[in-house]
Amino acid sequence: MNHSLIEKSAALLFMLTFIVISIGGLVQIVPLFKIDTTVTKVEGMRPYTPLEQLGRNIYTREGCYTCHSQMIRPFRDEVERYGHYSIPAESMYDHPFLWGSKRTGPDLARVGGKYSNAWQLAHLIHPQSVVPVSIMPSYAFLKDKPLYVDDLNLHMSALKTVGVPYDDEMIASAHADLEAQATGQGATEALLKRYPKAKLGDFDGDPSRITEMDALIAYLQVLGTLVDFSEPDASSATPSK
Repeated sequence: MNHSLIEKSAALLFMLTFIVISIGGLVQIVPLFKIDTTVTKVEGMRPYTPLEQLGRNIYTREGCYTCHSQMIRPFRDEVERYGHYSIPAESMYDHPFLWGSKRTGPDLARVGGKYSNAWQLAHLIHPQSVVPVSIMPSYAFLKDKPLYVDDLNLHMSALKTVGVPYDDEMIASAHADLEAQATGQGATEALLKRYPKAKLGDFDGDPSRITEMDALIAYLQVLGTLVDFSEPDASSATPSK
């Protein structure tokens, strides 16, 4: 076909462009219907505990993902600084994904357990007290806000409908599990059976109540701790893109 004819006809150019894009899209999408899943499950991954999930909601609400990514790319400089590259299974229960698109602050995909609860608390109250050059604002108000839990069961049920594997027992025990994790008291054995590797204790330094600060620190402390990358199956998993 004469190329000049295509250039002179906007309608023809649009039609041919649409056809090419459609073919390219089908080539990428159709194969996905031929496989059971696009994400390989990895030993250790589990849904967030009720407290961690509410902490994640607060993290999202406050826009933390706009300055901190949760995506370690498979490049040497990133792996040496942040740890093993991110794999798809680590985000399989995330709604929405919080991979981020920039790093004003460091990546947080492996921040869990890197610092103590006290350090996280000090950093959130007055970031410059522990990182003098930080431009992060203070989130001290979270320590004074009681954690809202009235719709917790409904929230977990909604997540279940989109594929998060919460069972009826997890949903029914949500409030007890949240209190056990935030205080380190009560039915902690049942909590750990449902949610292995859950961090227990008073996260914000005030055992008299459960605050948004408790939830946020609990969420930060679980990031990157569930998958054991010393295991060959986890280490060889496909990187996230």
